[in-house]
Amino acid sequence: MSSSSKNVSLTVTNFVLVGLIEIESFRYVCAVLALALFSVTLFMSSMIVYIIWTEKSLHEPMYIFICILAINGMLGNSSYYPKLAIDLLSGCSTISHTGCLCQSFCIQIYATSEMYIFTSMAYDRYLAVGHPLRYHTMMTNFTTQKISLAIYVYNGVLVIVSILLTLRLTYCGVNIHNVYCEILSLIPLACNDITINTIYGMIYTLSFTIVCLLVTIYCYIRTVVICLKLSAESSQKAIHTLLTHILAFSIYSITLLFITMRYKVNKSTVITAFDIVIPLVGTSIAISANPLIYGMRTKVLREKIVCNLQKMIGNAK
Repeated sequence: MSSSSKNVSLTVTNFVLVGLIEIESFRYVCAVLALALFSVTLFMSSMIVYIIWTEKSLHEPMYIFICILAINGMLGNSSYYPKLAIDLLSGCSTISHTGCLCQSFCIQIYATSEMYIFTSMAYDRYLAVGHPLRYHTMMTNFTTQKISLAIYVYNGVLVIVSILLTLRLTYCGVNIHNVYCEILSLIPLACNDITINTIYGMIYTLSFTIVCLLVTIYCYIRTVVICLKLSAESSQKAIHTLLTHILAFSIYSITLLFITMRYKVNKSTVITAFDIVIPLVGTSIAISANPLIYGMRTKVLREKIVCNLQKMIGNAK
């Protein structure tokens, strides 16, 4: 379906992911990388979930949050890599309207839930270090599960509202300047009034971003200050765990910022390398980083993963 002028509404059944066309020359290389990252990330996330689920000694709030983070990463992983790899290998650069909304829903649930989970983890570490005597009554496993459920219910409702607002739109174009579909990519293509969508999206994005950032940064600063007052031996483990969280949170926040801000930087109808590289690389890093960081930097998980790998290799022989 070809593009139309801005004042002519189209009955859109398919969108064109222009980013896939732009990387056509490197599609096999990108497809192999996508499949490799998908496999490694899914394997590491699955191992983390399996280990935390089966090891009773890891049934603690911090590890439960890491488990939820890994499960959320699997959602983002499955929403992004498989379709990207299939499209690249098949040479297909289109996505149906329904498929676009489904992918948008999954990716947005993943992205927002990730931020809230990081915030919950920061608060958990603050309670563990700042209130050690009351920690086990303030943050129980059941409390952790309730927080996790609340995150998905809350985000699910807000994202559904966002999808419903998008359903009312008619479109004057079909070219999405991305390698995957998201709601922010659809807004510039709309013919009718997008004021409600813009206001809702702005309030939704700013509220969860600002609240999560402020709470997370406050908890990390308070935790660091408390750790500095402890003895070197007592604070070493807490600092190491805290640095792991900060590293994962920083990588995710920076990539999310770049992916979101590209819509503010480039408002033209001409696709640029910036439109392709930022979502392609940024989303890949955001999705793949967490299981690798927690799998390698968390000693208990690292040892269990290595042990399980050795068993798998031994059984294969």
